Amino acid sequence: MVSAKGLSVEEKRTKLLELFHETKDFYQLKELEKLAPKMKGIVSQSVKEILQSLVDDGLVQADKIGSSNCTLLEFSIPARHDGPRPFEIQNRLNAAKEAKAANEAQLQEITDAIEKEKSLRQETDERRAALDKLTTLKKEVCKLDEELSAYGACDPVKLEETRRGIILAKEAALRWTDNFGVLLSYFTRQNGAPAEDIRKYLGVEDEYEDIY
Repeated sequence: MVSAKGLSVEEKRTKLLELFHETKDFYQLKELEKLAPKMKGIVSQSVKEILQSLVDDGLVQADKIGSSNCTLLEFSIPARHDGPRPFEIQNRLNAAKEAKAANEAQLQEITDAIEKEKSLRQETDERRAALDKLTTLKKEVCKLDEELSAYGACDPVKLEETRRGIILAKEAALRWTDNFGVLLSYFTRQNGAPAEDIRKYLGVEDEYEDIY
C-alpha cells in the first residue's frame, strides 16, 4: 500500500486523476474507495470528496447508468496539449444548452404575455376614439409646457428668488458703502487729506451713498 501521510488535497486530486489515466478504465465509487488507498495512498474516506472536486472541474466525467440501481461510473481521459479536455467541451456544451433552454422559455413567456395583452386590447371604434383623444391631449400638454416655459420669468417661485437676490445684493452694497465711509474717515484723520480729494483720486462720486 502507498503511504498517504502528508498528502495535501491537491496531491490527492493529482494522484486520483493519475489512477484514471494509468488504468484507462471506468469505476464505480465503491471500487475507487478500494483502489485509491492501495494504488495511490488516498484514504477511502476522502475519495468521494476528492472525486467530486475533479468532477466539478471537468477533469472527470460521471454518468448514471442502469434502470434500477442507477450505478455511478467515473472515468477520465488525459488532457491534450493542443486544446481543451473533452469533458470541458462537453461541460460548456451542456451549459450552452441550458442557457438556450432558459432563453427559449423566457421568450415564450414574453410572447404569451404579448398575445394576452393584445387579446385584451381588441380594436374597436371606442378604443380608436380613446387613442385619438389621448394623442390630442398629449399634444395639448406639450403645447402648454412650451407656453409655461415662455412665461417662466413670471413664475411666482422665480420672482421670489429674484426678489430675495435683490435684497441680498442691496444689503451687501450697504455694508461695503459703510465700510468705505469708515475707512475714508480713518484715512483723513490719520493723514489730514481732504475726503473730496481722496474720493476724486479713487473715482468715487459724491453720491456713492445714494443707493436707495
